[in-house]
Amino acid sequence: MNKETPRENTPSVSKTKEFSHNLTGTLTVTRKGSGFVRPSDPELFKTYQKIEIDSAFLNMGLHGDTVEVLLNPYKKGMPYTGEVTKIIQRGKFGFSGILEEKAGAYFLIPADNRMYTNILIPKESLGGGKMGEKVFGIITKWENRHSTPEGAITHVLGKKGDNNAEMLAIALEKGFDETFPVEVVKEAHALKAPISNEEIAKRRDFRDVTTFTIDPVDAKDFDDALSFKNLGDGTYEIGIHIADVSHYVQLGTELDKEARRRATSVYLVDRTIPMLPEALSNDLCSLNPNTDKLTMSAVFVMDDNGIIKCEWYGRTIIHSDKRFTYEDAQEILNKGEGLYFDELHILNSIAKKLTKKRFEMGAISLDQDEVRFTLDKNGVPLDVYRKVRGDTNRMIEEFMLIANRKVAEHIGKTKKGTEEKVFVYRIHDKPSKEKIEDLVFFLKSLGYKLPINKDGTVSPKDINALIHSLEGKPEKETIHTMIIRSMAKAVYSTKNIGHFGLAFSFYTHFTSPIRRYPDVVVHRLLDEYGHGHTIKKSSWKDYEDVSLFSSRREKEAADAERGSIKYKQVEYMSTRIGQIFDGIITGITEWGLYVEEKNTKCEGMVRFKDLPGDFYEFDQKHMMIVGKKTNKKFRLGDKLKIKVTNADLEHQIIDYSPA
Repeated sequence: MNKETPRENTPSVSKTKEFSHNLTGTLTVTRKGSGFVRPSDPELFKTYQKIEIDSAFLNMGLHGDTVEVLLNPYKKGMPYTGEVTKIIQRGKFGFSGILEEKAGAYFLIPADNRMYTNILIPKESLGGGKMGEKVFGIITKWENRHSTPEGAITHVLGKKGDNNAEMLAIALEKGFDETFPVEVVKEAHALKAPISNEEIAKRRDFRDVTTFTIDPVDAKDFDDALSFKNLGDGTYEIGIHIADVSHYVQLGTELDKEARRRATSVYLVDRTIPMLPEALSNDLCSLNPNTDKLTMSAVFVMDDNGIIKCEWYGRTIIHSDKRFTYEDAQEILNKGEGLYFDELHILNSIAKKLTKKRFEMGAISLDQDEVRFTLDKNGVPLDVYRKVRGDTNRMIEEFMLIANRKVAEHIGKTKKGTEEKVFVYRIHDKPSKEKIEDLVFFLKSLGYKLPINKDGTVSPKDINALIHSLEGKPEKETIHTMIIRSMAKAVYSTKNIGHFGLAFSFYTHFTSPIRRYPDVVVHRLLDEYGHGHTIKKSSWKDYEDVSLFSSRREKEAADAERGSIKYKQVEYMSTRIGQIFDGIITGITEWGLYVEEKNTKCEGMVRFKDLPGDFYEFDQKHMMIVGKKTNKKFRLGDKLKIKVTNADLEHQIIDYSPA
């Protein structure tokens, strides 16, 4: 589509049509310029799963927008169609692209080819940007669909293809900025002060108890620490100590407002864009070793089997004795000796028992391999590899899970006759019947069965049994991915429905307040209730608003993180054109095979026209392609030798051919 000028002579919204319904949903714009809307209402979704929107009837709707749609009268045998009549909420914060001059006018040419029109930039709104530079801009005015949107450049990013420019563009498009407002930074630096004796006196003191942190090697902010004391009677006092961000970030301050707006830190391949200024995230709040730190803690007395004998929650002060990396702690466990081996060994043993119990309760194994990059000084990827998860990773995870669960139970479990308390839960709904049906159909095409209960649900035990049966099989990752996609998304809410994936009736996020705003809110509520205070019902809605907004920001952060990974994967393969790799088929469409490189997880396309010796047809029922002459079949999970033929950084596409 030509993005230089808006469409002319497109039909206007019809005033004479008889529309059967209006509904809201999320607009998806295709690369061809048309779109479709999926209704947000689950009941409407059952009927109108996908409403097609002709490009002439997008009516200034953009990819990712929440829109209102008027449905056209339905014609039997045809897809549902409609037109956008109202933009409820924009899905993008702005657009990155190249600044160009055309016929004396200045335009931002969006990098996202789903943005179907260029943005006119008045001379006074260029923001210091020069022609040919990569920039980021926002739409400031768009009168109607016959006009060209006007905008302003807010960030000059630099040269196209420059690592810093591209990473910043990915973050900014999702609404995350490396820089903080001046007043926020000022507040953060003003907080640097020694801990007073008065403050210490208010807290439970753990400074003489063995305490350490275990984090990734490149971590700069340490949210959590573990303390350990052998009580000598077959029980252990285990403290999960979390940075006391709420002590420093007071409600209503500029720091708090900015943290709420960001809602989360973002972890791109080469940098972290923090929720809090570094003066807090890497220094004042971070549980750095060999210094006194303020914490909010969940403290449990446990036996060897992880059975909790007593529990306590509140504000504490700690002194971390050691900062371990996961690799350091794992080496000590593997060797059977070293600093704090006894403590690590007992904690690891208890964690394994907690994990076993969790899966017996119905938790689902949803872990996926993550990729990591080795970058040179300019951010160019030298190597891509899969993250290795050892016992120490799982140990820390298990103790964070129990802290999150028990804090939620502590607040959420109310005695008969006691008043309900507002709280921010982490909830995970059961998968919908429709998604389960799609998953079962997909599995059947590969020769696998997943029993469905009478009510349309599936048993976590059956899901885990299926996952277990896939060990060592090439299709394991593909099926695991499809299982995850069939699940509902975990979100924040004040309305508790439990956590399906973890098999917890109560769950929250308590353990990462440096990087997640809901955790800060949970700390505040825990402290309020701990002091016997109540929360006025008139303010309960604000907690639900925080929950909804934080859920949205979490998704945007995840999208930015995936975007940075994809960019670096394409960049990595761009220097390996012509090289041969081992691949696994991860997707099949009408036009080609999606193939993932075995070690780097770099996914690309093998087009049917590049498959030699035959013409292939797509068999959707059995999720495979079949050669018309040879009857040769390619299925999901099949291994395939691939050669890198193209890596398009601009559109983040990798092309493979059979080797």
